[in-house]
Amino acid sequence: MEINEHIKTLAREGQLLAEAAERAGPGAPVVTCPGWQVRNVLRHTGMVHRWATAFLTEGHTSYHPDAGEPDLDGEELLRWFREGHGRLVAALTEAPDALECWAFLPAPSPRAFWARRQAHETTVHRVDAQSALGAGVTEVEPGFAADGVDELLCGFHAREKSRVRTPEPGTLRVRATDTGDVWTVRLSDQAPRTERTDEGPADCELSGPAGRLYLALWNRLPYGAVTVAGDERLARLWRETSAVTWS
Repeated sequence: MEINEHIKTLAREGQLLAEAAERAGPGAPVVTCPGWQVRNVLRHTGMVHRWATAFLTEGHTSYHPDAGEPDLDGEELLRWFREGHGRLVAALTEAPDALECWAFLPAPSPRAFWARRQAHETTVHRVDAQSALGAGVTEVEPGFAADGVDELLCGFHAREKSRVRTPEPGTLRVRATDTGDVWTVRLSDQAPRTERTDEGPADCELSGPAGRLYLALWNRLPYGAVTVAGDERLARLWRETSAVTWS
C-alpha cells in the first residue's frame, strides 16, 4: 500500500474510534480486551499517536520514550484524543519523503513506516472501541487487512523479541481466501521465520477472509472465526504468546 493510502485509513479509523467511544461512554467494557474500558482505549491510542508524532515533527533518530497516558476522562479525554489524532494525520501528511527519524520495523522510509504502523495501530483499537457497543464492528477492508497480517508476521514477529517459540518445531500457514495472500511461518525455539509462499507442507493452517485473519491474529476474534486445520497446538501457541510491543 502507498503512504497516502495508509494516511487516509489512519484518518478514517481514528474518526470511527472516536465516534464509537463517544457513543459507548468511557466506562463501557471493551469486549476484545478483557479488563479494559473505553477510557483505556482512548488513553492508550492517544498516547501512541502523540509518541509517533514526536518522531515525525522532532526528528528523533533513536528511541524516545512516550509521555505516558493522561489523567483525563469524559469529554476532556475525547477532545484530547481527537486533537492528537488530528496532529498525527497532519504530521504524516506534511512530512517529506526524505524525513530521517527512528523506526522499529523495516520499511521503504521512516515516513512509510509510521504511516503504516499508525494506520494498523488505530484500526485494531477502533475495533476495541466498537466492541464496547455490542453491535458488531466495521469490517476491515481486505487489502488493508492483508497488509496488516504481513506487518505482523514479517515485521513484528521477525524480531528477536518475538515470544512465539516452541521446543517442538512446526509450520503454520496463514491463507487469505479473498486476497490470495499466503504466509508460511516456521516456528521453533528461535524467532519465527515467515515467507510469502504456500510451498511445502504445513502442520497447521489458518484460512479465511483477510479481515478475519487480521483480527484473529491480533487476538481480537476467536479462532472460530477462521478455519483451523491440522495441529491446533500451533494456533494455541500463537494465541498465548503473540502479544507485541512497539520497540
